[in-house]
Amino acid sequence: MIITLRMALAAFTLAASTAFANMGDDTAPKMDSNFEIGRQAIEAGNWPAAVTAMRKAITADSGNPDAHNWLGFVFRKQGNYDASFAEYAEALRLNPKHKAARAYLGEAYLATRQLARAEEQLKELLKLCTPIPCEEHKDLKRAIDEYKKKNNS
Repeated sequence: MIITLRMALAAFTLAASTAFANMGDDTAPKMDSNFEIGRQAIEAGNWPAAVTAMRKAITADSGNPDAHNWLGFVFRKQGNYDASFAEYAEALRLNPKHKAARAYLGEAYLATRQLARAEEQLKELLKLCTPIPCEEHKDLKRAIDEYKKKNNS
Protein backbone atom coordinates (compact mmCIF):
# COMPACT_ATOMS: atom_id res chain seq x y z
CA MET A 1 0.00 0.00 0.00
CA ILE A 2 2.83 2.43 0.84
CA ILE A 3 4.53 1.65 -2.47
CA THR A 4 1.26 2.28 -4.37
CA LEU A 5 0.78 5.56 -2.51
CA ARG A 6 4.35 6.60 -3.30
CA MET A 7 3.89 5.69 -6.95
CA ALA A 8 0.64 7.65 -7.09
CA LEU A 9 2.32 10.63 -5.44
CA ALA A 10 5.24 10.42 -7.86
CA ALA A 11 2.88 10.26 -10.84
CA PHE A 12 0.90 13.25 -9.52
CA THR A 13 4.11 15.24 -8.95
CA LEU A 14 5.31 14.50 -12.48
CA ALA A 15 1.93 15.45 -13.98
CA ALA A 16 1.74 18.63 -11.92
CA SER A 17 5.28 19.71 -12.79
CA THR A 18 4.55 19.14 -16.49
CA ALA A 19 1.37 21.17 -16.22
CA PHE A 20 3.16 24.02 -14.47
CA ALA A 21 6.00 23.94 -16.99
CA ASN A 22 3.44 24.44 -19.75
CA MET A 23 1.61 27.32 -18.07
CA GLY A 24 3.19 29.86 -20.39
CA ASP A 25 1.65 30.95 -23.65
CA ASP A 26 -0.77 28.22 -24.71
CA THR A 27 -0.29 29.32 -28.29
CA ALA A 28 3.49 28.93 -28.19
CA PRO A 29 4.45 27.48 -31.56
CA LYS A 30 6.44 24.32 -31.96
CA MET A 31 9.74 25.53 -33.34
CA ASP A 32 10.34 24.43 -36.89
CA SER A 33 14.00 24.02 -37.87
CA ASN A 34 13.49 26.71 -40.53
CA PHE A 35 12.29 29.08 -37.81
CA GLU A 36 15.53 28.51 -35.89
CA ILE A 37 17.60 28.92 -39.06
CA GLY A 38 15.73 32.16 -39.74
CA ARG A 39 16.41 33.47 -36.22
CA GLN A 40 20.10 32.70 -36.65
CA ALA A 41 20.12 34.51 -39.99
CA ILE A 42 18.42 37.52 -38.35
CA GLU A 43 21.03 37.58 -35.59
CA ALA A 44 23.72 37.53 -38.28
CA GLY A 45 21.98 40.28 -40.27
CA ASN A 46 21.61 37.96 -43.26
CA TRP A 47 18.25 39.28 -44.46
CA PRO A 48 17.89 37.18 -47.65
CA ALA A 49 18.55 33.93 -45.74
CA ALA A 50 16.18 35.05 -42.99
CA VAL A 51 13.38 35.73 -45.50
CA THR A 52 13.85 32.32 -47.11
CA ALA A 53 13.88 30.46 -43.81
CA MET A 54 10.94 32.33 -42.29
CA ARG A 55 8.86 31.80 -45.43
CA LYS A 56 9.58 28.07 -45.14
CA ALA A 57 8.64 28.16 -41.45
CA ILE A 58 5.35 29.88 -42.35
CA THR A 59 4.69 27.30 -45.07
CA ALA A 60 5.15 24.59 -42.41
CA ASP A 61 2.94 26.44 -39.89
CA SER A 62 1.03 29.45 -41.20
CA GLY A 63 -0.48 29.93 -37.73
CA ASN A 64 2.85 30.82 -36.11
CA PRO A 65 2.61 34.50 -35.12
CA ASP A 66 6.30 34.59 -34.18
CA ALA A 67 7.37 33.59 -37.70
CA HIS A 68 5.14 36.31 -39.20
CA ASN A 69 6.52 38.83 -36.71
CA TRP A 70 10.14 37.99 -37.54
CA LEU A 71 9.45 38.05 -41.26
CA GLY A 72 7.90 41.50 -40.78
CA PHE A 73 11.02 42.53 -38.85
CA VAL A 74 13.27 41.43 -41.73
CA PHE A 75 11.14 43.20 -44.34
CA ARG A 76 11.27 46.37 -42.21
CA LYS A 77 15.05 46.14 -41.99
CA GLN A 78 15.14 45.79 -45.78
CA GLY A 79 12.91 48.85 -46.20
CA ASN A 80 10.06 46.80 -47.64
CA TYR A 81 7.38 48.42 -45.50
CA ASP A 82 4.31 47.15 -47.34
CA ALA A 83 5.42 43.55 -46.81
CA SER A 84 6.45 44.37 -43.25
CA PHE A 85 3.02 45.83 -42.41
CA ALA A 86 1.32 42.75 -43.90
CA GLU A 87 3.37 40.36 -41.77
CA TYR A 88 2.85 42.33 -38.56
CA ALA A 89 -0.89 42.45 -39.31
CA GLU A 90 -0.95 38.68 -39.72
CA ALA A 91 1.02 38.15 -36.50
CA LEU A 92 -1.48 40.35 -34.65
CA ARG A 93 -4.46 38.65 -36.30
CA LEU A 94 -3.12 35.35 -34.99
CA ASN A 95 -2.24 36.77 -31.57
CA PRO A 96 -3.57 40.28 -30.79
CA LYS A 97 -1.49 40.30 -27.59
CA HIS A 98 1.83 39.75 -29.40
CA LYS A 99 3.93 42.45 -27.74
CA ALA A 100 6.93 42.22 -30.06
CA ALA A 101 4.73 42.56 -33.15
CA ARG A 102 3.09 45.68 -31.66
CA ALA A 103 6.48 47.23 -30.84
CA TYR A 104 7.98 46.45 -34.25
CA LEU A 105 4.83 47.65 -35.99
CA GLY A 106 5.19 50.92 -34.07
CA GLU A 107 8.78 51.20 -35.25
CA ALA A 108 7.67 50.58 -38.84
CA TYR A 109 5.11 53.36 -38.48
CA LEU A 110 7.87 55.70 -37.28
CA ALA A 111 10.06 54.74 -40.23
CA THR A 112 7.19 55.69 -42.55
CA ARG A 113 6.50 58.94 -40.68
CA GLN A 114 3.21 57.78 -39.10
CA LEU A 115 3.72 59.00 -35.54
CA ALA A 116 0.03 58.81 -34.53
CA ARG A 117 -0.14 55.14 -35.53
CA ALA A 118 3.07 54.38 -33.64
CA GLU A 119 1.55 56.03 -30.57
CA GLU A 120 -1.54 53.82 -30.96
CA GLN A 121 0.71 50.78 -30.72
CA LEU A 122 2.36 52.27 -27.64
CA LYS A 123 -1.08 52.61 -26.02
CA GLU A 124 -1.88 48.98 -26.84
CA LEU A 125 1.43 47.92 -25.32
CA LEU A 126 0.67 49.88 -22.17
CA LYS A 127 -2.55 47.86 -21.81
CA LEU A 128 -0.68 44.59 -22.38
CA CYS A 129 2.19 45.51 -20.07
CA THR A 130 0.21 46.76 -17.07
CA PRO A 131 0.85 46.48 -14.18
CA ILE A 132 4.27 45.02 -15.01
CA PRO A 133 6.29 47.17 -17.44
CA CYS A 134 7.67 45.29 -20.43
CA GLU A 135 10.69 45.84 -22.63
CA GLU A 136 8.57 46.20 -25.77
CA HIS A 137 6.76 49.22 -24.30
CA LYS A 138 10.03 50.76 -23.09
CA ASP A 139 11.69 50.22 -26.48
CA LEU A 140 8.83 51.73 -28.49
CA LYS A 141 8.50 54.66 -26.09
CA ARG A 142 12.22 55.33 -26.46
CA ALA A 143 11.94 55.15 -30.26
CA ILE A 144 8.95 57.54 -30.26
CA ASP A 145 10.76 59.99 -27.97
CA GLU A 146 13.82 59.92 -30.26
CA TYR A 147 11.59 60.39 -33.31
CA LYS A 148 9.93 63.41 -31.73
CA LYS A 149 13.29 65.00 -30.82
CA LYS A 150 14.66 64.42 -34.29
CA ASN A 151 11.53 65.76 -36.00
CA ASN A 152 10.68 68.52 -33.50
CA SER A 153 7.26 66.93 -32.91
